[in-house]
Parts: sequence; C-alpha cells; structure tokens
Amino acid sequence: MKTAHLPIFKKTKRLVLRPLELHDFENWAQAYSSMRPPQNEWDETNWVESELTLPKFKAHLKKNLLWRSQDHFYEFGVFRKDDGLLIGTVSLMDISRQIFQNAYLGYRIYNNHWGHGYATEACHAAIEIAFKDLKLHRIEAGIMPTNKRSIKVAKNIGLRKESLSPRRLYVHGKWVDLLLYAGTSEEFGFKFRFPKTKTAK
Repeated sequence: MKTAHLPIFKKTKRLVLRPLELHDFENWAQAYSSMRPPQNEWDETNWVESELTLPKFKAHLKKNLLWRSQDHFYEFGVFRKDDGLLIGTVSLMDISRQIFQNAYLGYRIYNNHWGHGYATEACHAAIEIAFKDLKLHRIEAGIMPTNKRSIKVAKNIGLRKESLSPRRLYVHGKWVDLLLYAGTSEEFGFKFRFPKTKTAK
C-alpha cells in the first residue's frame, strides 16, 4: 500500500492535522523552543538549539516521507486554525497489515498549550484518518498506569481498556508496564473491508 503522496489531512472545529512541510520550519523550531519546563515525568522541555536547524528539519521530513511510503508510520502536525501555530503532533505508528490491520496511536500537545482539550480533538481526527483514509481495522494506545492525562484522553476518544501488559516497553533503562486501550473500526462506525491480498484468504 503506497500512500506517501496521498493528501491526508483533517480539519476539526479548531485544528488542522497534516504532515509537516518545508515551509513549517520556523513554526516547528518555535514550537520546540517555547515550551515550559517538564510538567510530569513523561513530558519534555525545549530542544537544544543544535537540534532545531534547517538541515535537522529536512532530515526529519525525509524520514517521515520514507516511512509514509512504506506505510509504516504517519506523523501529523497539529495546527491551530485561527493562527496556524503548531501545537503538537499525533502519530499512527508501527502499522501492521496482513491479518492484523493495526496501528499504535501516539499523541502529544506541547505543554504550553495544555488544558484546552486539543489532544482529545486531535485524536478524534486521527481515528478518522486511521479508519477512513488508511483503512485500518484497529488502533491501540499503550499508556503507563500512572499517566492520568493520557488515560483521560484515551477514554475521552472512546478507546476501551483491554488489559495491563507487563514489561511491554524498554523506557529510560527499564522495562515498564503499559495499560492497553484499543478500538476497532466497527466501534467507531466505519465498515472494514479486508484488502484483497494473498494473506487475506
């Protein structure tokens, strides 16, 4: 499935979701240099200046284009409609086709824009992209049990809690447990049709 050049973008009441483009460089650099100090153990603060150069940004765009062409990873910038400001990202990651048809949902709103419901709004749009545009059947979000903000977003967007997965990811030098939240296309009102491939027989 070659989708690198599909014009995938979504508009919501307040936001636009789309892949980053070269003209977004200044917006991107500003976003990663104007955050508050980390607000919890999962948050991050401003990047160092050496990571916010045009060559670094071009490399990021090139990598994302490659991953989209491989139907493996789709990252969308989250932009405010009213002023075009980049306020976060949502991603559909580690896409598995064949008999699984699954993606992992990742989301982040930069901490100087917390408290406005942007994560929930952006993730609703990401769900539509996953099921309508990418024709997936299932999305999952893996969340550390103490990450109450992310759990709240998962519940707000209609994902259901499935299980606790012990020692699922290696993070900061140790294996950590994750709560798994998931949803299928049928649960969100999208009819899934299996691709006509040899593996679908």
